[in-house]
Amino acid sequence: MKDLVSRCPIEEAMQVLSGRWPTLLIYYLKDGTKRFSDLRRDNPTISHKMLALELRKLEDAGIVQRTEFQGYPLRVEYDLTPAGTTLVPLIDSLGQWWETTSATPEASGPPVHALPGAQAQRNA
Repeated sequence: MKDLVSRCPIEEAMQVLSGRWPTLLIYYLKDGTKRFSDLRRDNPTISHKMLALELRKLEDAGIVQRTEFQGYPLRVEYDLTPAGTTLVPLIDSLGQWWETTSATPEASGPPVHALPGAQAQRNA
C-alpha cells in the first residue's frame, strides 16, 4: 500500500543519487557504453562489491541499463537509459558550479567547502 503522505521529490531523488558513487558513475557513463572493468578503472577506489551494488541501484531506478552478452567470458556492458541521460546536464552543472566557486573568491565570503568545520562535517 502506498504511503498516504506524499514524499518530497528531492528526497526521493536523493535516495537514488546520494552517496559518493552514483553521480560519478553517471558522469563516467555519459560518454557511452562502459564495461564493469572500465568503470573500476575510472573509479579505482571503489570496491568490486560497492560498484556492483551501486550499478544495481541505478539499474533498479531506471537510470542505468545493463546488457549481458552470452559467451565465455561473460561480457556485461552498462549504458545510461533515456532517464539517466536527462541527469547529465545536472551533473555537468554541479561540476561547473564547483569549478566556479572553488576558483574565485566571492565578495560575500568563502565558498561553503572552505568554511571552518566543513572538513570535520565531511569526515563525520
